[in-house]
Amino acid sequence: MSEREADKAACKNGVEAEGSTGNKNVEEVEKGHAQGQEDAIYSAFKPGTKIFILVMATFSSLFSPLSTTVYLPALTPLSADLKVSTNLINLTLTTYMVFQALSPTFFGDFADTSGRRPAYITTFAVYLAANIGLALQNSYPALLVLRCLQSAGSSATIAITMGVMADIATVSERGKYVGMVLTGTLAGPALGPVLGGVFVQYLGWRSTFWFLVIGAGVFLVPYMLFVPETCRNVVGDGSVQPPWWWSRTLMDIWKGKRKAYPSTAEWEASLAAQGIKRRNSNFPNPLQCAKLALEKDIGLLLGVTAVLYGTFYIMLGSVPSIFKEIYGFNEFQVGLCFLPSAAGGIASSFSIGHLLDWKFQRIATSLGLPVDRKRAQSLKQFPIERARISLMLPFLYAGMAAMVGYGWALEQKAMLAGPLILQFVTGFCIGSSFTALSTLLVDLYPFNPSAVTAASNLIRCLVGAGATASFNPLIERIGIGWCFTVWCLLTVGVSPGLWVVIRWGPAWRERRRQRQTSSL
Repeated sequence: MSEREADKAACKNGVEAEGSTGNKNVEEVEKGHAQGQEDAIYSAFKPGTKIFILVMATFSSLFSPLSTTVYLPALTPLSADLKVSTNLINLTLTTYMVFQALSPTFFGDFADTSGRRPAYITTFAVYLAANIGLALQNSYPALLVLRCLQSAGSSATIAITMGVMADIATVSERGKYVGMVLTGTLAGPALGPVLGGVFVQYLGWRSTFWFLVIGAGVFLVPYMLFVPETCRNVVGDGSVQPPWWWSRTLMDIWKGKRKAYPSTAEWEASLAAQGIKRRNSNFPNPLQCAKLALEKDIGLLLGVTAVLYGTFYIMLGSVPSIFKEIYGFNEFQVGLCFLPSAAGGIASSFSIGHLLDWKFQRIATSLGLPVDRKRAQSLKQFPIERARISLMLPFLYAGMAAMVGYGWALEQKAMLAGPLILQFVTGFCIGSSFTALSTLLVDLYPFNPSAVTAASNLIRCLVGAGATASFNPLIERIGIGWCFTVWCLLTVGVSPGLWVVIRWGPAWRERRRQRQTSSL
């Protein structure tokens, strides 16, 4: 079957599953306009404003992975200064990962209903206060509690960032923007140990937390001053004025625009004119993420993403101990060995996004569907699952092959260039796979982008913690090469779930749309 025939077959599967439709449906949320207003622009923000918003969102997504790994070089000095065992210090890593998994389930739903600005400001205020406390504390209990708060404040930023991207990017340009905002997420884990090693070696472990304080301030001040609200549940396409001061930038308030605040009734009428049925801002519901994971296509995508994430963290976790043992490196030199994977991840974010948009346009053209980057497009008869997954599968399998080679190169104590080159290739391929899967998740849930990203984060962190815990026992039992081989085979073993999503995903998506339509 040719690619064009496969695309048409996927469309047919989705249409055959279709029943009667209502006057409003989930695709109107994706469109962001009422029926009969198909020519409406998806986002009212100017191109320069969109880029500024996305740059700030990308910057914010750096803090969660950076805070995880910049802390690693400080473990030994902290143990000595606080006079506690290494096991107790390692417990701060475990509790950090627990809160890293749970926090986005609260803030993701909050960001989708109440807005991105209150979510960002709240999380960064917590993060800023926690880092100041960490830099000043002198006791282990304070360290443990403040690390939990640090995680709670930083870990939700990735989910909120994906929500911002979905607010202003149409499906035909979403790949490029997802690649952009994931740059921080992919680079953070590898850059952290390098920066942490420099700070600990020359300025002491407290400087690590002061660095994070400065970074958070550099983000938070301009964000509060200049970055507008983008949540479609609050401002629609960006042209609707919300009735609350906290959804306005400080510059708007200072200029006196507060006088133009509409009443709640006027605000809801403006949203309704764009076809948006406002969701009430209730107490954050973490169970919303669990409900998303129970959807067949979402569950399969989250499972593959989680295992892939665990495999990636196996590679990162191998660097400190194995490179020090094999090549005799000090802490700073070990930190530099993280850079190839970071470079690969950054390179993938700038390339795979454009390829995803190109693939979307190619399939749309083959089906005779128009492509407009300024206006939303219905996915009702478009095989979005095939458009995203078919492009990422070669990267997934190539990445696993490179990682197997990486493991066996370390097993054989090969020249340093070999593992580092394979680390770059693996980082590029896994980064490309992450970008494609993250884009598809937002495509399937455009009205709950932060919540579905939080669900992905929850499962990824749990699997990542298990992968990290299994690393040393596996090496002791079967060796480095077989350890990587086992995890790569596991990743390849769950990949048929992606083929299942390509085949039956459109039908599942249509049935979900009908359920949501009937509930309105």
